[in-house]
Amino acid sequence: MSNDKYVSPMSERYASKRMQYIFSPDMKFRTWRKLWVALAEAEMELGLPVTKEQIDELKKYQDDINYDVAREREALVRHDVMSHVYAYGVQCEKAKGIIHLGATSCYVGDNTDIIVMTEALKEIRTKLLNVMDKLKDFAYEYRDLPTLAFTHFQPAQPTTVGKRAALWLMELKLDFDDVEYIIDSMRLLGSKGTTGTQASFLELFEGDHEKVKELDKRIARKMGYVDCYPVSGQTYSRKVDTRVLNILAGIAASAHKFSNDIRLLQHLKEIEEPFEKNQIGSSAMAYKRNPMRSERIASLANYVICDALNPAITSSTQWFERTLDDSANKRISVPEAFLAVDGILDLYLNVVDGLVVYPKVIEKHLLAELPFMATENIMMDAVKAGGDRQELHEKIRTLSMEAGRNVKEKGLENNLLELIAADPSFNLTLEELKNTMEPKKYIGRSKEQVEEFIEEVIKPILDENKEYLGITADIKV
Repeated sequence: MSNDKYVSPMSERYASKRMQYIFSPDMKFRTWRKLWVALAEAEMELGLPVTKEQIDELKKYQDDINYDVAREREALVRHDVMSHVYAYGVQCEKAKGIIHLGATSCYVGDNTDIIVMTEALKEIRTKLLNVMDKLKDFAYEYRDLPTLAFTHFQPAQPTTVGKRAALWLMELKLDFDDVEYIIDSMRLLGSKGTTGTQASFLELFEGDHEKVKELDKRIARKMGYVDCYPVSGQTYSRKVDTRVLNILAGIAASAHKFSNDIRLLQHLKEIEEPFEKNQIGSSAMAYKRNPMRSERIASLANYVICDALNPAITSSTQWFERTLDDSANKRISVPEAFLAVDGILDLYLNVVDGLVVYPKVIEKHLLAELPFMATENIMMDAVKAGGDRQELHEKIRTLSMEAGRNVKEKGLENNLLELIAADPSFNLTLEELKNTMEPKKYIGRSKEQVEEFIEEVIKPILDENKEYLGITADIKV
């Protein structure tokens, strides 16, 4: 391995082999040749002077790319598409005269970009499904384990560990909906010509508009798409890249929120991400168990969220039918966003699959705050025992402040129940008050919400996509 040049961390450390292949030169140039075959076939079918013998020759060498010839030619002519047209023609003596007939560079370049992004979105979709599947299991397992909830990171009415996980799962479900929509709406550029008017093809087909329209449709079908965009300049609208990266940024945001919660929970010692036997948390502090994977999710997510601005700027600054100031940015921003989200989802899957829950710590934290949460129930019980609701409300407020001072200023345990039991206005014993401290009394419909959400929303999605489930995370470092 060479150590004397920069290598993108996205490839070296984060992204899977599959996602790297999707954005590889080999995938790109093989797709170019598939597009040239599709164009030649469609032109033959519509009556242009292209023969089956020529098509067969093109197919024979479709996946046998002579890269050395293409590189040598590009060094001479400084044009990547024409270099590969030449290299393909070297292999296909009979067909070289009809390769790329009527097309511009964007015919292979832009159609390939759409195909590559679509394949990458399908890979993201698969990984999303697998994270959702694992998260579904976790949410269901802990659907009725009470835990202290937080608003503003201040103790609030209890929820359950599973209900909190359902919040993460709900966001991924929304991301899945978005990915599905974008995949279904992807179209090819087709064969639109130099400014999108299809003038060259209208010339080839001697003014037959129907054949020109049919050419696009046939190319799309041969490449596995329902159709082409009906209008374009020389390129497909760069708005497509914006839409795609916005979806990736949405997934990154969901993963970031999850990673934030895990890091906070790990600080509370309630839930931890997996920690391997020989893993080192700190070079100085040997006892530490840092949430390294969750931090990496957050770090990559920040990159993707910012990266989504690149295609938005590129789209907004294109001139008329095309400019080339999109190219350098596009070839960096789009692949790197996909590679980063690929890594994020592998990390997400790995973390969810190995989450460690500490019920005793969760219970301890909950019980320390539960007396405050239970005051409304206590007040209702005291009213039933003959007390005055308004008077009791003020007494509970005062006693709660005193108990809070004992905890925060003196470092004592929460003694609110003892303070209430000592006040004759409540007419409740300490034992009666402690009987109200059953956490499950205060979780509302948390358990039922999780069950209904999984059964009615998540399981139908997973059942419909069973063939995509069962992958494992590809974690490198």
